[in-house]
Amino acid sequence: MLALLAACAGSPPATTAPAADASTTAAPRIPEQVSNAAWETDMQRFAAEDAQSPPPRGGVVFTGSSSIRLWETLAQDFPGVPVINRGFGGSELRDSTWYADRTIVPYAPRQVLIYAGDNDINAGRTPQQVRADFIAFVQRVRRDLPKTRIGYISTKPSPSRAHLMPAQREANALVQTEAKRLGVDYIDIFTPMLDTSGQPNEALFVEDRLHMNAAGYDIWRRVIAPYVK
Repeated sequence: MLALLAACAGSPPATTAPAADASTTAAPRIPEQVSNAAWETDMQRFAAEDAQSPPPRGGVVFTGSSSIRLWETLAQDFPGVPVINRGFGGSELRDSTWYADRTIVPYAPRQVLIYAGDNDINAGRTPQQVRADFIAFVQRVRRDLPKTRIGYISTKPSPSRAHLMPAQREANALVQTEAKRLGVDYIDIFTPMLDTSGQPNEALFVEDRLHMNAAGYDIWRRVIAPYVK
C-alpha cells in the first residue's frame, strides 16, 4: 500500500511554462505541457469507466492529484451531490489543464474543484509558476464551460514536505489573490491541518506522512462542504 501511495505522489521535475491549450492534437510535450505522459493511462481508465457507467452531466467534478484520487469516501462525504472523481495521482496543475477535455469538459459539470500545486512545488516549480498554471487552468475550463463554478483547494501541509511550507504559503497566497480576481472559490485547507505549534498535524496522515487518513479527509469534508452547491 505504501508503495502505491509513493508512486501516486511522484512526479518528475519541471521548470517551464503553463500547459498549452488542450485542443492541440499533437502529443503533449514534457515538461512544457504536462509533467508526465504516463497520465494517458489514467485517461484510458476514465474512458473505460465512463463507457461502463456514464456519469451524469451537471454534476460536481473533483480533479487534481493523489489527495483527490485516493478520496474513497468522496460520494458518501457529499450525500445527494452527483460527484465525479477525476483525480490522477502525482499530477500537477498543468496536467489538469491539458487533460481538461477528457476529465472535465465531457461531463458539463456545474462545478469543478481542483486540488493541485502540491506536487508542482515538490517538483521544483516556483510559487509564481503555480499562479500562472492556476490562471491557465481557469481559462481552459471557462473556454468551454463559461458558467461552471470553479473552486481551488489550497495545498496541504504534509509532514514529509514540511520543508516546502514557505513556498506553499507563498503559492497559496498568490493563487488566493488571483482566485478573488477571477471569481474562483479559494478553499483554505492549509490552516486547519496545522497543529497547535503551526506544523503539519501528524495525526491526519498515514505512514508515508504525505497522504491523508480518515481524520484528514474529515477536515477536508467539513471545510469544502459549504462550497459545494
